[in-house]
Amino acid sequence: MKYCQGTKCHEYRTKDRIRGTKGQKYYSTRRRSYLLWNSFCSQRCADDWLIKNIERALDHFGRTTEPKKTMCDKAWYKDFDYRGYRDQPNLYYLKNDLLGQRIAITIVGEVMATIIII
Repeated sequence: MKYCQGTKCHEYRTKDRIRGTKGQKYYSTRRRSYLLWNSFCSQRCADDWLIKNIERALDHFGRTTEPKKTMCDKAWYKDFDYRGYRDQPNLYYLKNDLLGQRIAITIVGEVMATIIII
């Protein structure tokens, strides 16, 4: 059984952390949750661990010393225009804000066709 790795998990006073028999009760670390990297029981405990260990992690993995860049040919992403009517489907397209281009994606049966809109 794995327990939460939060540095202050056992100090938070919640009813689900109470353990022990009558007269000898204590607060204990909770079991970990599968939702938070399989290591923490709550976002609060994950934040506590991160605040304590972020500097060591950055030193270990390396810090960013200069800005990273995304060039025009790698800046494409999928976007859509929402249509609120039942008979009108949403309009999906590929978009590149750096080039100012938008390529519509239409679905015809199961075949995808693209139309360039300039």
